[in-house]
Amino acid sequence: MPLRGGSLGKRRATSPRPTRSNGGASALPQGAKRGRGTRAGPVAAWRAHRAGGREHWRCGMSADRSHESRGGHVLVLAAGSSSLHIALFAADGETVEARDASEPPGPASVVELRNFLSEVPAPASVGHRIVHSGPHLSGHTLIDARVRALLADVADLAPLHVAPALPVVDAARELLPDVPHVACFDTVFHKDLPPEARTYAVPERWRADYGLRRYGFHGLSYAWALQRTARALGRPVDNLQVVLVHLGGGCSACAVRNGRSVDTTMGLTPLEGLVMSRRSGSLDPGALLWLQRRHGLSTDELDDALHRHSGLLGLSGTSGDTRDLVRARAEGDAAAASALAAFTLSCRRGIASMAASLDRLDALVFTGEIGEDQPEVREEICAALPVLGIRGGLLVPELERLRREGHRRIDQAGGGVPVLVVATGETQQIAAETRRVLGV
Repeated sequence: MPLRGGSLGKRRATSPRPTRSNGGASALPQGAKRGRGTRAGPVAAWRAHRAGGREHWRCGMSADRSHESRGGHVLVLAAGSSSLHIALFAADGETVEARDASEPPGPASVVELRNFLSEVPAPASVGHRIVHSGPHLSGHTLIDARVRALLADVADLAPLHVAPALPVVDAARELLPDVPHVACFDTVFHKDLPPEARTYAVPERWRADYGLRRYGFHGLSYAWALQRTARALGRPVDNLQVVLVHLGGGCSACAVRNGRSVDTTMGLTPLEGLVMSRRSGSLDPGALLWLQRRHGLSTDELDDALHRHSGLLGLSGTSGDTRDLVRARAEGDAAAASALAAFTLSCRRGIASMAASLDRLDALVFTGEIGEDQPEVREEICAALPVLGIRGGLLVPELERLRREGHRRIDQAGGGVPVLVVATGETQQIAAETRRVLGV
C-alpha cells in the first residue's frame, strides 16, 4: 500500500462545484493596473504584460481557443514532493478530466502535460497550487518573471512542496505561453492571523531581519471546507466559529472565527504542528540543538530525518499510512498501535489549542485524505474530547456518497458539538481562485 503523499492522492474523487473563499485581494504582476468597472481588468493587464511575447501555441492548439473565451476551461496543476495531480475544469466548475501523473514532478512533467493537453479542450487559464507565498505575496497572483523569482526565493521554506512545483510551473508556461498562469497559495487563507497568533517569541532581530513568523498552510483545503461547512449547517460563513482539521500526508488544524483564520498549528514552514505521515510535527528545539552538539548531526541530516523519516513512519518503523497501521494494530502490532495513539493525541492537542482561540465551538470539521476516509482515526480523536463537548459514536458515511455529495454531518443526535467530514476540494478551490484573480 503506497504512503499517503498528501491530500491529492489517487484515492480522491472530485467534489461538486467550487465556491469562492475569503482569501483576500489578488495580487497583480508588477506594473499591472487593476481594471475599474470591468471584470476583465486583470486579464487585460496580463495581455499588456505579454505584449510582444510569443504568439504561438507549443501544444498544437490554436490561439482562438485560448483566454479570449471568457470563463473557459481552467487547468489545475497541484504538485507535491512525489506526485502531480492534473485536472481540467469547465466554466461551470465541473470536472472535464483529472489524473495523477505517472512520474514525480520533474523533467517528465513536460511530457505528462503535453499528453494531457492533447486529449482535452484547450484551457483558458492555468492555476498552480503553491504551498508557500513567502513575505512578499499576500494574495493569489498572476505569474510573471518577478513572481517566479519570488517563488524560487522561498522554496527552502517548504522544500517538499515548492521546489517540486516550480518545474511544473515552468513546463506549463512553456507549453501554454499564451494563457494566464495563476499561483494559488495555501498561506493566503491565514494572511490575517492576529499578531498574537502569528508572532514567535524570539528576539526582535529574528522577526525583523529574518522574517520569522507563522504563516499557516492547507489554506486552499480550508477555504473549500469552510464553505461546505456553512452550507451543511445552514449558516453564513461570517457567523461561524469552527475548528477545521486537515489530515493527510501533511496534517494541521485551524481555528476560524467569523470566516477568518485566527490560529493554526503549522508555522513558518509546514513542518510545525501535528504529527504527520513522515514529518515530525512540533519538536523541542532543544532536542535539535542537542543532536547537533552531542551527536554531530548536520542540518542536512536533520532536514532529511524530520521531513521524510519521522511522524507515523518514524513511530511505527513500518509505514506512514494510517490504513496500514490500523490493519497492523488489529493484527497485534504494538508499534502500530503506539504510533496511532501518538497521532490521535497530537490531533486532539491541536484541536484543543485551536478551540482556545474561539468564543464557542460551532463544529469540528475533518477533511484531507485521512480526515475523509479513515473513520477509525476520526472516532479515536472525537471519543476522547468530551471536554470540548465532542462525542464519539460517529456515523461512518459511505465514501463514494460522501465524495459525490461533498460533505456529511457524522455526529449522533443528542446535543453535542456537530462533527462534519468534508470531501477534499483543493483542486476545485484552485480553479475558483484562478477565475477570481482573472475576474471571470
